[in-house]
Amino acid sequence: MIKKILIAFFCVAAHGLFAQNGTISPYSYFGIGDHRDNGSVDNQMMGGISMYGDSIHINLSNPAAYSKLKLTAYTAGLSHKEYTLKDWNEEQNVSVTNLDYLSIGFPLAKNVGMGFGIMPYSSVGYSINATSDEVTNVFTGEGGLNRLYASIGFEPIKNLSLGVTVNYNFGTLEYQRVQSIDGVQFGTLDNRESRINGYDFKYALNYNPIIKDKYTLYTSVLVNTQGNLVSKNNQTIGSFSLSSGANVEVVDVNLDATNLRNTELKIPTRTTLGLGFGENKKWFMGAEYSFQQMSEFDNAFLGLDNVTYNDASTYAFGGYWVPDYRALNGYFKRVTYRAGLRYDVSGLTVNNKEINNFGITFGLGLPLGTDFSNLNLGFEVGRRGTTDANLIEESYFKVNVGLSLNDRWFQKRKIN
Repeated sequence: MIKKILIAFFCVAAHGLFAQNGTISPYSYFGIGDHRDNGSVDNQMMGGISMYGDSIHINLSNPAAYSKLKLTAYTAGLSHKEYTLKDWNEEQNVSVTNLDYLSIGFPLAKNVGMGFGIMPYSSVGYSINATSDEVTNVFTGEGGLNRLYASIGFEPIKNLSLGVTVNYNFGTLEYQRVQSIDGVQFGTLDNRESRINGYDFKYALNYNPIIKDKYTLYTSVLVNTQGNLVSKNNQTIGSFSLSSGANVEVVDVNLDATNLRNTELKIPTRTTLGLGFGENKKWFMGAEYSFQQMSEFDNAFLGLDNVTYNDASTYAFGGYWVPDYRALNGYFKRVTYRAGLRYDVSGLTVNNKEINNFGITFGLGLPLGTDFSNLNLGFEVGRRGTTDANLIEESYFKVNVGLSLNDRWFQKRKIN
C-alpha cells in the first residue's frame, strides 16, 4: 500500500515541479537562468560537497555513491528562500518556495545500485523596472529547464566505485521587454521565447580506502560532460496602447534570416575534485574544487552587450558529526549535525563586475522512528552580486526540508 501512495505522491508532486517559478533573481536573465541542480538536502548542508555517500541516502550529485545503497530509498526536497534585493538607493524583500527534487534509488545486486528522478535544472524569474529621464523599461522573465535523470553505480574493486548519470533537460524560457515614454500614447514590446532540450552525462569515480581499520579516506573525481542543448526560438515585436494595454500591432521577427531560429547552447564541461577524511557513522569532513570553462558559453539569441562569460570555479568545505548513532536513549545523540561553506565564482560578468556568491550552510538529520528513515532540515545564509555599476546585491536566507524514506524493495524474502 505504501508503494502505491508514494507513486501517486510522486506523480502529483512532479506536476507541481513543472509548474513552479523557481527564482526571483534578476541574474536569472543571463545564460539559461539560475542553476538549481544543487544535490540533496544532506549534501547541500555540507557546503554542497558531493563525495560522501552511505547506505541509506540518495546522493543526487555523485552516481558512484549508488553502489553504497543497501535499502531502497525514496526522497523529496523542498526549499523556501527569502531574498533582500538592493541597489544603490532602494531595497526590496521577496521570497519563493519550491519543490527541489523527487528521486528513487535501490540496490540491484551486491555493490550495484541505481536510481532515477526529476528535478529543476535552471529557473528564470525576474521583474525589473528601469527609468532613465522620461523612458521606462520593464524587463520580465519566467520559465525554466527541468531534468529527468537515471543513474547507476557499482563497485568493481573493493573501495573503488564508478558511476554514470544520463540527464535529459527540457523546458521553455520566456523574456519580455516593455518600453514606454512619458507623454507618448503607445509603448513598444519585445517578446522572446526559447524552447530548449538536450542531454548531458556525468561520470564519477570514488576511491575510499580504510585506514587503520577505523578511518576512511574519501577521494572523488566527477566530470559533467558538455551539455549540447538545442534552442528553438521565437520573437515578436510591436506596440501597445498605454491606456488600455491592448496590442496595436505585433509582428513575428524573421529569425531564419539571421540564423537565430534554431541555436545551440553549449554548457561547458564541469570537473569536480574532492578529498575528505572521517570515521564511518561518526564524523566526516571534506573539501571540493570545481572548475568550468564558462568563457566558451554564448547565447546568441539574447544578444546582450553588457555581459561576458569567464571561467567559473567553486570552492566548498563541509562535514557532519553524529554523537552516537546507536544510542538507545537520548534522541539528540542520534541526530546528524551538518555544516559547511561555499564560494562560487560564477563566471558571469555584468557591467564589468563579477557576479559571485558566498554561502554558509548548516542543518540537522533527524531520525524518524526506529528504522533508517530521516528528516533533513537545512539552512543557508549568503550573498550574491554587488551594488556597484548599477547592479543588484542579493542577500538570502534559505530553508531546506528533505524527507528520506527507506524500504526493502527488490529483495527476495527468506523463510527459515
